[in-house]
Amino acid sequence: MVKSRTEKDGKTTEDCRYFLTSLADVELFATAVRSHWGIENGLHWCLDVVFREDSSRMRKDHTAENMAVVRHIVLNALKKFSASKAMSLSMKRKKCSYDYEFLTDMLCFVGNDFHA
Repeated sequence: MVKSRTEKDGKTTEDCRYFLTSLADVELFATAVRSHWGIENGLHWCLDVVFREDSSRMRKDHTAENMAVVRHIVLNALKKFSASKAMSLSMKRKKCSYDYEFLTDMLCFVGNDFHA
């Protein structure tokens, strides 16, 4: 069992989560749980901030799943493209929409990195 406490805007909430594991080392288990949720929260936060995924109204057939795959691919490409370290993911995405040369550079960079 993992007890977590979250403090936000002056409010404190506590949750209990239950896990089945063969790990006997409590420290190793705690590290695994923290790193999993850190990655999970970071990914979902990026997808929501950069792509506004939570606001998506796609519901028909497999559209939502297909677009989730496309968003993950684009997010990974934006993260790998290091032409401008000072540029945020949102700014890189926006610049790709109006700067054809920037978009081409990103796609070529990511494509070359993928095939390397």
